[in-house]
Amino acid sequence: MTESGPEAGRLATAAATVARSLHEREQTVAVAESCTGGWLGRELTAEAGASDVFWGGVIVYADAAKQELAGVPGELIAAYGAVSEPVAVSLAEGIRGRAGTDWSVAITGIAGPAGGSETKPVGTVWIAVAGPDGTTVLQRQLAGDRTEVRAGSVEAALRDLLGRIDRRA
Repeated sequence: MTESGPEAGRLATAAATVARSLHEREQTVAVAESCTGGWLGRELTAEAGASDVFWGGVIVYADAAKQELAGVPGELIAAYGAVSEPVAVSLAEGIRGRAGTDWSVAITGIAGPAGGSETKPVGTVWIAVAGPDGTTVLQRQLAGDRTEVRAGSVEAALRDLLGRIDRRA
């Protein structure tokens, strides 16, 4: 699959639904992305009026970027690895605090084709959503090539964010 494949329509629909929900509640979101490299931000800004709800985001691909731009403690990365639950949570909470938004989403994972290990194979992704009622985190093991893993990560992040926003309604 490519970015113009079937997932493109699902992502656009999910992102538009998130934007509508944020508009209706007059809320904002920021993102911190690693393996998706800005794809989540791209989806959230695809519709006109995105500037009302999307603060912006950071691409924190390198460990140093995670530390400098989102405030992830280096000790956390050293102890658990960049692709881990604690780092995803720290990314989400760090960017939300820096942006002053209602919500934030962080994605960190191994998109492949290389970089995986026995304990963290290619397709391992952690997604955290920080909001007014705390932070949730989910781990996914996604199958497919690099594009499919990245697209699946963005879709899961959008769906998790939407679920959190709607529960607060």
